[in-house]
Parts: sequence; C-alpha cells; structure tokens
Amino acid sequence: VQLQAFGGGLVQPGGYLRLSCASSSELNLGYYSIAWFRQAPGKEREGISAIRNGDRRQVYSDSVKGRFTISRDIAKNTMYLQMNSLKPDDTAVYYCAATAGNPIYQNLLRPNLYNVWGQGTLVTVSS
Repeated sequence: VQLQAFGGGLVQPGGYLRLSCASSSELNLGYYSIAWFRQAPGKEREGISAIRNGDRRQVYSDSVKGRFTISRDIAKNTMYLQMNSLKPDDTAVYYCAATAGNPIYQNLLRPNLYNVWGQGTLVTVSS
C-alpha cells in the first residue's frame, strides 16, 4: 500500500473534519502532483482539490472552493484535506491520489491522470 487515507467519520452540517493521507517511503509526495477526489453513491468520481508538482499551484472545484484546503507536509510525507462548513452534499467516500506527472492546471482534477490511489475514507455529513 503506497497511499493510505484516514480521518473520515460522521459530522453534523456546519462542522469540520481533516482528512490525512500518508504515503509510504518509496513514494515521496514532494515529487508528485497530489489530489483529493470524492465519490458519492450513484455519482461519478469528482476531483475536488489538487496541488501540482513544480510550481505548487493549487486548484479547487467550485463545490468546495472557500471551504476546503489542501496541504502537504513533506517531512511527514503526508497530505491533508481540511474541510470546513460541511454540508450534507459533501457526503462521499474521499480518495487521495498522486501522479509523478505534471498535468496542466486545467487537467489537475481529472482522475484518469492519477495512477496511485489510496483506499478511500467515508465522510458522512448528517444531523
């Protein structure tokens, strides 16, 4: 296992969670473009945030912009997704992913460009 996501759970609307994704030693996140995706029941996998390798440029989907923040700690070889002001529509399985490639900014949230995936962690937003 190269990526392992954790931190999901049940949270009330308006609450917050921080997801973590730990990478194994053979996959140095400092040299990869990284991203978070989510998939709700019956829906396609959606890219929500990414950091491009090289210029460290970040991108967010309109659905999470202003509420979620992606980050990574190179020393811990771990990436994070801070999720604030959670809504019931945020309920999904969340996946972390990485690619050694350097996608153009417009493609950073396309799942087919990522070849390393974590196993997913479930986030449920409900009262």
